[in-house]
Amino acid sequence: MFDKKPKSYTDLLGKTNRIVEGTTIKGDISSPADFRLDGHLIGNFESKGKLVIGPSGSVKGDIICKNCDIEGKFDGKIQVTEILNIKGKAVIHGEVICGKLAVEPGAEFTATCVMKPQVKNLSHGQPVEEKTA
Repeated sequence: MFDKKPKSYTDLLGKTNRIVEGTTIKGDISSPADFRLDGHLIGNFESKGKLVIGPSGSVKGDIICKNCDIEGKFDGKIQVTEILNIKGKAVIHGEVICGKLAVEPGAEFTATCVMKPQVKNLSHGQPVEEKTA
């Protein structure tokens, strides 16, 4: 009566990608799943999920994602549709566009910031639009 699709291998293992400490990637990353970065990215990052930049991680480039936690270093433009959490040891330089922002005491936050509660259509080269009620 009901046809169930078998789950893919990645569904069974979870959908979190990880770049470990000591790894450097030069180039762009695009992922539909959550991502944890403890290494270094020199390039752009785009995801429909959550990005976590660990305490030893860094990104120099642009980020587009749904949610983001930053504990390491970021330099560039970041667009987060929902919540951006900046931890106490984070170092942020550049431009921030987000739905909601949480900054812990001790974080270095040197950026322009625009908070838009209903951000949509985030992608490289497209303007950020607001939903109107």
